[in-house]
Amino acid sequence: MREAGFAGVSRRKGPRTTRRDPQACPAPDLVNRRLTADAPDRLWLADITYVPTGQGFLYLAIVLDAFSRRIVGWSMASNLRTDLVLGALEMALSQRRLRGVVHHSDRGSQYTSLAFSTRCREAGVLPSMGKAGDCFDNAMAESFFASLECELIDRTTFRDRGHARRELFR
Repeated sequence: MREAGFAGVSRRKGPRTTRRDPQACPAPDLVNRRLTADAPDRLWLADITYVPTGQGFLYLAIVLDAFSRRIVGWSMASNLRTDLVLGALEMALSQRRLRGVVHHSDRGSQYTSLAFSTRCREAGVLPSMGKAGDCFDNAMAESFFASLECELIDRTTFRDRGHARRELFR
């Protein structure tokens, strides 16, 4: 690697984005670490990451189809409110128009909120949540973010949230 001029990339350490609501009742774990699907739109995996910018953080929520490993929904915002994950879910639902998909996430307050569970029920989506503090319960979504962070976010200085949005979209 040295001869070719390559250098390894170090992982960043940053703020914790999963904030559990101690009053919330999480959804059952319908996945049990079986992060595979035998057809599209059977299992969606969801997560949130943060992107540091000169204006503060930009938060990115995604919905990933476990079968194709494609992002089927995403949303960006300057805050971690429930609307962030609802936006990603709405995009996925508008593109796929289905019922009965399992939506697996961590136990963050956005995913355990009344607004999120209500929208899932209305859309026929089955919410599922992994165990608290266990990154392996959502390893495919974590892996997507690890690649995004290593290849783009950690190598770019974003002037502002607009710059970050454009680069993430690109």
